[in-house]
Amino acid sequence: MTSPDLAALRPRLPSPLEEITDGRFGRHGVRLLLKRDDLIHPDLVGNKWRKLAPNLTAAAGRTVVTFGGAYSNHLRATAAAGRLLGLPTVGVVRGQELAGRPLNTSLARCAADGMRLHFVDRSTYRRKSEPETLAAILRGAGAEDAYVVPEGGSNSLAVRGCRALGEELRARADAVALACGTGGTLAGLAAGLGPDQRALGIPVLKGGFLSADIKELQERAFGGRRGDWSLDDRFHFGGYARVPAELDAFAGDFEQRHGVAVERLYVAKLLYGLVTLVDEGAFPRGSTVAAVITGRPFP
Repeated sequence: MTSPDLAALRPRLPSPLEEITDGRFGRHGVRLLLKRDDLIHPDLVGNKWRKLAPNLTAAAGRTVVTFGGAYSNHLRATAAAGRLLGLPTVGVVRGQELAGRPLNTSLARCAADGMRLHFVDRSTYRRKSEPETLAAILRGAGAEDAYVVPEGGSNSLAVRGCRALGEELRARADAVALACGTGGTLAGLAAGLGPDQRALGIPVLKGGFLSADIKELQERAFGGRRGDWSLDDRFHFGGYARVPAELDAFAGDFEQRHGVAVERLYVAKLLYGLVTLVDEGAFPRGSTVAAVITGRPFP
C-alpha cells in the first residue's frame, strides 16, 4: 500500500491572520486577531486538516477507522478526506440507540461521503481505548486491519502536525486562544509558539479532565510538557453540543458586528470566553490576542 497524495486536498497554508476592531477589546487596550484556520480547506476545516493530514499519510491507503458522537465535526472531516483521496472510512458512532433511526445532517453527510457508520453502545464507547474493547469494535465493524485514528484525531502525529499552527503565530500575538475538545490542537499549538507567548484553551466539554490529557499528549509527542499553556473551564455552557439561547445570541451578534460566520459548538464558546476574560482584565493593556477560528458552521 502507498500513502495517498495529500496535494489533492489543496490546503491554504498558512491560514490568514485578520485584525478586527471590537470595542469590547479596544476599550481595554487589547488588540484582537482572528487566525482564520476555517479557511484552510472547504471540507477539512482548520485543525481537522492539521490533525488528519499526517494520519492519512500514515494510513498508507488502508481503511481509516475513527470515532465520534452524532454531531462530530471530526467524523465529517474524515469522511470528506476519504471521498477526496479515495480511502475507505469507517465511523464508530457513540450511541447504539441511533442505529436504525434516520440520520441527522452530520451523519447523513458522512454517509454521503462514503463513510460506513458503525454504532456502539455508550459503555463500550467509553472503553474504546482498551485493547480488547478496541479489537472487538474493529471486528464488529469488519475492519480488523484498519488504521485507527482516535476520537477528535488527537494522537502524537496530530499533535506534531498542529505545532505548525503555533509556528505560524510566533511573534504575532502575546496570547493565542482556541476552543478545545480533545486537547490535541492546544498541545501542538503551545509547542510551536515562541518563549514569550502563551496559549489559552477554552474547553467545550465539562469535567475538568483535559489538563491531564494535554500533558499526556505532549509527553507522547515531544517527551514532556512544551510551551506555556493553561485552560479556563468556565465557558462550556453545560457541555458539548450545548448551545443555549445566550450563546446563540452572542454568536449572532458577533456575526453582525464583523461579518464572520461563527460556528456554535466550539468557536462561539471561545469568543464568548475571550470577551469575558478581557472584561475581567485577564490581558494587560497593549496586549495582542489571537483567536484561532478552528471551524465554521456546517449546513
